[in-house]
Amino acid sequence: MREQTRFTTVYVASSQPEAEIIKGRLNCEDIPAILKYESAGIVYGLTVDGLGQVEVQVPAHLAKRAAEILATCENDEG
Repeated sequence: MREQTRFTTVYVASSQPEAEIIKGRLNCEDIPAILKYESAGIVYGLTVDGLGQVEVQVPAHLAKRAAEILATCENDEG
Protein backbone atom coordinates (compact mmCIF):
# COMPACT_ATOMS: atom_id res chain seq x y z
CA MET A 1 0.00 0.00 0.00
CA ARG A 2 1.32 3.44 -0.95
CA GLU A 3 1.85 5.94 1.79
CA GLN A 4 -0.17 9.12 1.35
CA THR A 5 1.90 12.27 0.86
CA ARG A 6 1.32 14.91 3.51
CA PHE A 7 1.28 18.50 2.30
CA THR A 8 2.10 21.61 4.29
CA THR A 9 1.49 25.30 3.60
CA VAL A 10 4.63 27.28 2.76
CA TYR A 11 3.03 30.48 1.47
CA VAL A 12 -0.33 32.26 1.72
CA ALA A 13 -1.09 34.39 -1.32
CA SER A 14 -3.67 37.14 -1.39
CA SER A 15 -4.94 36.14 -4.84
CA GLN A 16 -5.07 33.27 -7.32
CA PRO A 17 -2.60 34.88 -9.79
CA GLU A 18 -0.03 35.47 -7.03
CA ALA A 19 -0.38 31.85 -5.90
CA GLU A 20 0.10 30.59 -9.47
CA ILE A 21 3.36 32.57 -9.72
CA ILE A 22 4.65 31.07 -6.46
CA LYS A 23 3.59 27.59 -7.57
CA GLY A 24 5.42 28.06 -10.88
CA ARG A 25 8.60 29.18 -9.10
CA LEU A 26 8.56 26.09 -6.91
CA ASN A 27 7.84 23.83 -9.88
CA CYS A 28 10.91 25.28 -11.63
CA GLU A 29 12.94 24.03 -8.66
CA ASP A 30 11.40 20.54 -9.00
CA ILE A 31 9.17 21.02 -5.97
CA PRO A 32 5.60 19.95 -6.68
CA ALA A 33 3.04 22.37 -5.31
CA ILE A 34 -0.72 22.44 -5.01
CA LEU A 35 -3.10 25.31 -4.31
CA LYS A 36 -5.72 25.19 -1.56
CA TYR A 37 -8.50 27.75 -1.45
CA GLU A 38 -12.17 28.34 -0.78
CA SER A 39 -14.03 28.05 -4.06
CA ALA A 40 -16.40 30.89 -3.14
CA GLY A 41 -13.50 33.32 -3.03
CA ILE A 42 -12.45 32.37 -6.56
CA VAL A 43 -15.95 32.14 -8.05
CA TYR A 44 -17.21 35.43 -6.63
CA GLY A 45 -13.89 37.26 -6.49
CA LEU A 46 -14.20 37.81 -2.75
CA THR A 47 -11.21 38.97 -0.77
CA VAL A 48 -12.93 39.45 2.59
CA ASP A 49 -12.01 37.54 5.76
CA GLY A 50 -9.50 35.34 3.98
CA LEU A 51 -11.85 34.10 1.25
CA GLY A 52 -9.52 35.35 -1.47
CA GLN A 53 -6.45 33.81 0.12
CA VAL A 54 -4.77 30.86 -1.54
CA GLU A 55 -2.45 28.50 0.33
CA VAL A 56 0.52 27.15 -1.62
CA GLN A 57 1.29 23.68 -0.29
CA VAL A 58 4.19 21.32 -0.91
CA PRO A 59 5.02 17.81 0.31
CA ALA A 60 6.02 18.08 3.96
CA HIS A 61 9.50 16.68 3.37
CA LEU A 62 10.22 19.51 0.88
CA ALA A 63 8.79 22.36 2.99
CA LYS A 64 12.14 23.57 4.33
CA ARG A 65 13.68 23.74 0.86
CA ALA A 66 10.60 25.51 -0.51
CA ALA A 67 10.70 28.10 2.29
CA GLU A 68 14.38 28.76 1.59
CA ILE A 69 13.66 29.32 -2.11
CA LEU A 70 10.80 31.68 -1.35
CA ALA A 71 12.92 33.60 1.18
CA THR A 72 15.61 34.03 -1.48
CA CYS A 73 12.99 35.39 -3.87
CA GLU A 74 11.83 37.94 -1.29
CA ASN A 75 15.41 39.06 -0.65
CA ASP A 76 16.00 39.52 -4.40
CA GLU A 77 12.95 41.80 -4.66
CA GLY A 78 13.92 44.07 -1.78
